[in-house]
Amino acid sequence: MHELLEVRIGAHADAWASAGFVVEAGGRLLIGPTTIVFGEGDGITSVAIEGLDPGELDGAPLVAPGAPAGAADHPNGVTAIDHLVVRSPDIDRTSDALQAAGLELRRERRFGAGDSTIRQSFFWLGRTILELVGDDTAHGPGPALLWGLALTANDLDRLAEVAGDAATPPKPAVQRGRMILSLHGLGIPIAVLTPHVNG
Repeated sequence: MHELLEVRIGAHADAWASAGFVVEAGGRLLIGPTTIVFGEGDGITSVAIEGLDPGELDGAPLVAPGAPAGAADHPNGVTAIDHLVVRSPDIDRTSDALQAAGLELRRERRFGAGDSTIRQSFFWLGRTILELVGDDTAHGPGPALLWGLALTANDLDRLAEVAGDAATPPKPAVQRGRMILSLHGLGIPIAVLTPHVNG
C-alpha cells in the first residue's frame, strides 16, 4: 500500500494561514492523510511516501515521515490532496522506476504544446494521484522534480473569498464537470479543484 504521508515545502507558513489553512505551531498542517511541513529551501524539497524507499522516485528526494500534524477543518474548505505533480526530463525512465517500485500506471494522456507532445502518466498513492509530466520523447539527464500540488475543495467561491488575493477566479477545469482555481504566493504551484465527478 502506498500513501503520500508528508510533503516538505520551502515556504512561509504564514502565507498558507492567510490563505485559510490551519497551521500548527512549528509550521505544519494536515490535509487528508498528508502532513505539510514548512521549512527552508525552494519548492517541494522532499516527500514521504509509505511503501517507497529512497531512490525509488527516480532521484526525487524521499524521506522518512515525521509525526503527523493534528486534524483540522480548514476555513477555506480544502479537504484533500487531489494529486502530487512530478516533472521528469525522461518520462520513460521515471515511469519505469515507479512501476518497478510497485506503483501501477493507471492512465496516460498526451497533448500538443508548441512543437512538443507532452505526456501525463497517472499513478495512485492511496487517496492521492501521482501525476508524472514530461516531454513524450525526451530522454534528458537529471532526476525527477517534485513540482506542485492540486488540492480538493467543495466550494471554490468560498475558498476564493477566504484566500483573497492569493486565489484566482474559479473557472471550468479540463476534467469534465469540475471547477478549478490557482493559489499564488504559497511557495509552489497549487491548483484547487472541486471533487471528481462519478460517471
